[in-house]
Amino acid sequence: MATRSTRIGRQMNVPRALEQPTRFVALFRGINVGRAKRVAMADLRALLVTLGYGNVSTLLNSGNAVFDGPAEAPARHAQRIRAAVAQALGVDALVVVKSGKDIAAVVAGNTLAGVATDASRLLVAFSNDAKALAALSALASKPWGADTMHLGSHAAYLWCANGILESKLAETLLRELAATGTTRNWATVEKIAALMVAPPPPK
Repeated sequence: MATRSTRIGRQMNVPRALEQPTRFVALFRGINVGRAKRVAMADLRALLVTLGYGNVSTLLNSGNAVFDGPAEAPARHAQRIRAAVAQALGVDALVVVKSGKDIAAVVAGNTLAGVATDASRLLVAFSNDAKALAALSALASKPWGADTMHLGSHAAYLWCANGILESKLAETLLRELAATGTTRNWATVEKIAALMVAPPPPK
């Protein structure tokens, strides 16, 4: 008998076989914060496998899932994963998907490395919407005291000198990206980048 997640995978017309798959990461916004929007990483991994994705692994409990998938637009993967998680796990949360090439470009494009002395205070903002990301240029041009921002081609970088929770810049950016983006600190970005190029575990 087909399980609920298997039926969902069939309903969403997910490719059954992956030919020359591309490496991606799915970044969830706002899950496992307090008691709201709880998603077990084991359940998320199992669901992604059901959707036809391969070499699936998760990082931390904040919703970072790395996987192999067809070489199609990351936004399509994001839509598919968000819909499946909402239907199978009962949690509707924004999902941003980036390819391995995108993440490599994000790491290479960090111009604040010389300023940031604490990886936990360097915030990286991701979005599926290029226009929404570009619109953040208005924030980059404003003075933010000890904080500073750089807008790159693939992400926005924020140095929050006194911590993320104390940063008006971070608060404003999160509000601007409420419907289109999510953030990770630099330490997590580096871990994601390493995971995306790691060889798959032996079978």
